[in-house]
Amino acid sequence: MAASNQSYRTCNKGHRYQKSSDCPTCPICEQERKPANGFLSLLSAPARRALENHGVTTLPKLSDYTEKEILQWHGMGPASLPKLRSALQEEGLSFKNGCENSR
Repeated sequence: MAASNQSYRTCNKGHRYQKSSDCPTCPICEQERKPANGFLSLLSAPARRALENHGVTTLPKLSDYTEKEILQWHGMGPASLPKLRSALQEEGLSFKNGCENSR
């Protein structure tokens, strides 16, 4: 088995964690900031951050985008789409239709 390239790190809040990538995100801080409810609570941290970084924090804002546009954002993957579609459908909304170019 190959040796792990993980290193120990400490975030600004003092959480000590182990990580193998260059990503500076503290997994403990991410878990603490995960919403307890709502559609963002259904997503992985990278997918949630992708939406937040584009100002998408409500379902009506999400419905302004096509699935294709959403998938182009760093951190968003196809596994998140069924969860997002379901959340939109529960509110009587859907992704924007069409083949518009990315914003």
